[in-house]
Amino acid sequence: MDAIIDHYAGYDEEARLDSQNSGKVEFLTTMRYIEKYLRPGHRALDIGAGTGRYSRALADMGCEVEAVELVPGNVEIFKKTLKPGQRASVTQGNALDLSMFEEDRFDATLLMGPLYHLFTPEDKRRAISEAIRATKRGGVIFAAYCISDGSIIDVGFQRKLYDIADNIRQGKIDPDTFATHSEPRDVFEMTRKEDIDRLMEGFAVERLHYVATDMLTKMMRGTVNAMDGETFDLYLRYHYACCEREDMVGATHHSLDIFRKT
Repeated sequence: MDAIIDHYAGYDEEARLDSQNSGKVEFLTTMRYIEKYLRPGHRALDIGAGTGRYSRALADMGCEVEAVELVPGNVEIFKKTLKPGQRASVTQGNALDLSMFEEDRFDATLLMGPLYHLFTPEDKRRAISEAIRATKRGGVIFAAYCISDGSIIDVGFQRKLYDIADNIRQGKIDPDTFATHSEPRDVFEMTRKEDIDRLMEGFAVERLHYVATDMLTKMMRGTVNAMDGETFDLYLRYHYACCEREDMVGATHHSLDIFRKT
């Protein structure tokens, strides 16, 4: 927990979702799916809300938002950046314990950050279970993940920000399958869709969409950032057409699992 707080104390998560073209794709894609299911007057829970980027967007849609955020500095930024009239509030808390919220309270729940930082199946299932518990029957949950192959391709092979061979020697990357193994000191948990499928077994939910929210964007960030408005709009159309294709969803940095509570 301390490592997570230290990481976000020196990191501008707000800018990550809003900087240049390549930073916007994940946010725009996520909002495209949120807008399919949320309507004005809906009550939404934003777990791991960061500085409130999604909470403010939902409030602008006319939703009533209650948010939970672990990092104290993010809570303060969240409060300062709320606009007059936005129906949103934030509480410092942990995704593993949402006992402050009664069961079946929310029309939709966002779990957009906590699963990046939980390293055991037990903790992940607990966070998902808490999100489901707080959501009304028939409500929709949006759960985001960091995907390992996007990191291996872009951060490892392309930008060489870590040594893949050394990670194999340390046991962090399987030498045959290239599946990853993360630990709390790594701050981020990397996963694959097959891991997410296993994680979701047994929950009383119906999957609605599984989305590669930035897909190839980070791997071609220079090209995407150089696009003019017309070309970027065309790129978004291509991205939206492909981001649920089964043959494409593994090549992404972030994914979004969208499911309905049954």
